Amino acid sequence: MSKHKKDKFQDEQNKSTEQEEIISENLEQNEKSSDSFDKKTEIKIAELETQVKDWQDKLLRKAAEFENYKRRTENDQFNLINYAAESFIVKLLPIVDDFERTLEHIDDINNNKSVKDGIKLVYEKLLRVLNDQGIKKMQTKGQPFNVDYHDALMQKKDDSVPDHTVLEEIESGYLYRDKVIRHAKVIVSEESSSDDNQISN
Repeated sequence: MSKHKKDKFQDEQNKSTEQEEIISENLEQNEKSSDSFDKKTEIKIAELETQVKDWQDKLLRKAAEFENYKRRTENDQFNLINYAAESFIVKLLPIVDDFERTLEHIDDINNNKSVKDGIKLVYEKLLRVLNDQGIKKMQTKGQPFNVDYHDALMQKKDDSVPDHTVLEEIESGYLYRDKVIRHAKVIVSEESSSDDNQISN
């Protein structure tokens, strides 16, 4: 083999070796890069898993807090509905006490006036309590008949008053604020005309 051919062969051999080394280095770098990528991916996945767990814990806590709030609200509503009249009843109890004391000593009292006065005081106290709660007794006698407030039980002739005037109150009517909670049962004056019209009950 001539020297020229030997040199050329050697050059090709060297180039081949260099290429192999380059390929080898590239493979090593790719492996390192791949290892680095895998580690970063694992770290990122671990971080995301931690975040997911934290959010799950927060969600469970919020769900538990909402259930507690819902339970408290339902309990408050139950108490409000079932014990709404409690404060009013408490105000009535002293009046019940007054009646009980009156009944205990009613046989010991010879003076009827004292009994009447005592009962009248208790009655007035009861009306004040009702009035404080927005419950008012209707004033009906002498008032024009009004179907929104009165329930006419019967009619009676009375020329001293205008037609359809309340003459007597058989049972008191009551308002709770602006609402009629019981109509007054009344006797009303007849119409003076010859038609003899009647007010329907």
